[in-house]
Amino acid sequence: MTSLNRPLPGVRLDGPGQLVDPECEWHISPFGRSYFVNHKTRTTSWNKPKLERPAGSLTPECIIEGHSRFIWSLAYLKASSNLMSASSDGSIRQWKRDGEPVGKSWDGGGAVESIAVHVDDTTVVSGSLDGRLRLWNIKEGSIIGDPWEGHNATVKCLDWSRDALEIASGSEDGTIRRWNPDTGRQIAPPIKASHGWVMAVKYSPQGDKFISGGNGPICVWSRDGKLLKEIKGHDNFVMSLCWSKDGAHIFSGSADDTIRKWRAIDGKELVVLRGHTGAVRSLCLTPKERYIVSASYDCSVRIWDLKTNQAVGDPLLHDDGVFAVAMSPDGKCIASAGLDKNICIWSLEAALERHQGADGGNAKLKASHLSFSFKVTLHLHFRPMLPDVHPSV
Repeated sequence: MTSLNRPLPGVRLDGPGQLVDPECEWHISPFGRSYFVNHKTRTTSWNKPKLERPAGSLTPECIIEGHSRFIWSLAYLKASSNLMSASSDGSIRQWKRDGEPVGKSWDGGGAVESIAVHVDDTTVVSGSLDGRLRLWNIKEGSIIGDPWEGHNATVKCLDWSRDALEIASGSEDGTIRRWNPDTGRQIAPPIKASHGWVMAVKYSPQGDKFISGGNGPICVWSRDGKLLKEIKGHDNFVMSLCWSKDGAHIFSGSADDTIRKWRAIDGKELVVLRGHTGAVRSLCLTPKERYIVSASYDCSVRIWDLKTNQAVGDPLLHDDGVFAVAMSPDGKCIASAGLDKNICIWSLEAALERHQGADGGNAKLKASHLSFSFKVTLHLHFRPMLPDVHPSV
């Protein structure tokens, strides 16, 4: 029930355009370890080179350490503003804003790629590499009942319906399944999506429909699972989705490096946000929906002003690709995490202050980020062109 296929020794793991430095290659050794070859310097290393940050880059208010492997998913609890994280190390953890752990870590039954919190913060559902879903009591930190079985590959995404009567899951097996959270049983036959892998699934705020994304169009489904429309425009995998609060607009992040805004009623493309140089893996809106925040494989989190449709403030930089981003309930903090195993807590106000009052600010920020990209000795974009390879570095 796992989709993790080990590549053979000597096989090159990167594809065209996946490495910023064209002189570098990513391989796997006979020992099963990744190594990196730089033809320009004629060097080979076990370790991925560190990024050189531009001078004056904004630093996180807090860096939370604790996971031993990369972090796939983040979710805030509304009442406490505590943060939950799910990791490839097989654990689910809860943290206070200052980084203090809350209780012990939970054993997610292997690498945990997705979590979604109940609207009243009482339970959280997780999806794992083994294809199973698990429901957890947040207060007790314990699993409720047995794991839910149905998918035969990694569970990539989860979402609760707004009335909390059902949970939708999407998987590498190409299906969307809907579950009764009280029984752990499926409430309808699985939906076979036209876009293959299901990378994202989101219920509308009104609860009458849901959307899904993967290697193909964004699909809009009725609550009872009928396909209403397909929204086309992205040139690669759709990795992340979110709705505006009124349900009028859909936002999508893609492996084509763009974020797009669509009119939900007819699927018309309204805006294309460009600036990332890697797949956009996660999106979240600020509470008043003035800004949308994106996390990318290009090692950055970016903030976009939806009035001007421009990136604002500094790029918020990690040491490696960023898989997840979440906004605190009060709208003051951004949490981000990914391949570097750390959770960074950023001040939205501090990030925006870098942008305020300077006519040339955007140009300087763009130049800074461009310089950052070119100074990278090796910068991996883990594109879904290699769907069965999970980074081990």
